[in-house]
Amino acid sequence: MNSVHPAQIDAYLGRLGAARPARPTADTLRELHLRHLRTVPFENLSVHLGEEIVLAGERLVEKVAGAGRGGFCYELNGAFSVLLTALGFGVTPLAGRVYGAEGRLGIPYDHLALRVRTEDGAEWLADVGFGAHSHHPLAFAERGEQADPGGTFRIAEAKPDEAGAVGGGGERAVGGDLDVLRDGEPQYRLEVRPRVLGDFTAGAWWHSTSPSSHFTRSLVCSRVTGDGGRITLSGRTLTRTAADGTREVRELAHDEEVLGVYRERFGIVLDCVPTVRNPQKGKRSG
Repeated sequence: MNSVHPAQIDAYLGRLGAARPARPTADTLRELHLRHLRTVPFENLSVHLGEEIVLAGERLVEKVAGAGRGGFCYELNGAFSVLLTALGFGVTPLAGRVYGAEGRLGIPYDHLALRVRTEDGAEWLADVGFGAHSHHPLAFAERGEQADPGGTFRIAEAKPDEAGAVGGGGERAVGGDLDVLRDGEPQYRLEVRPRVLGDFTAGAWWHSTSPSSHFTRSLVCSRVTGDGGRITLSGRTLTRTAADGTREVRELAHDEEVLGVYRERFGIVLDCVPTVRNPQKGKRSG
């Protein structure tokens, strides 16, 4: 993990509107997790603006806390891991593969999530980088349903994949892979083997450059709203989703309006409207 100056951590907390916590408790993790989702958008603008994505702790924190930007999973959960570590939490990055069409799993290192230990020894699945997902951390050892404003979630032991493998954790972990489900639908499969940020470099490169990646085929900028809903700007399409699931969709006609939404709704100041590098239709959650 790269060293980050305490002033950067203070700036990070300032962006979240949070005071420096006294102890790394479960309540603190829950508060920071929700504040992150409400404040720091899930976005892939760097892919289309030609900005380099560097998976180094200091660079990720600077992007979030200094530049006022968001990012996709590697950046958001990568930065969050630096923040939590600096605040005394035990943090282990985990690799995941996202479920796509017809239940097919994505590439290795497709997703980055966090296993977080609080001061009482409890472990939580924290994920502020998967678009529409749980608003609060999930109890890592719980195998029953977990109610959340984002849906009903469950962490389950994974069944064998197409190759007949169930995964494994290596020397420091016990058991096979885990599936994370939302409202009964599998979202991604997690390995329990500990990883480091650098392990995800190839996955970030693939998602930033491959014509097959949904991130190169579409623009997205999205965050949770204060009422538990979500606001999303996909290109010029602005969608407001209420907590009850009702949606309001509007097309933005003028560049000034698009830039205004980025600035006022997401805190992102841009000089020009991003355009899709590889405009093909694709769909994926995170």
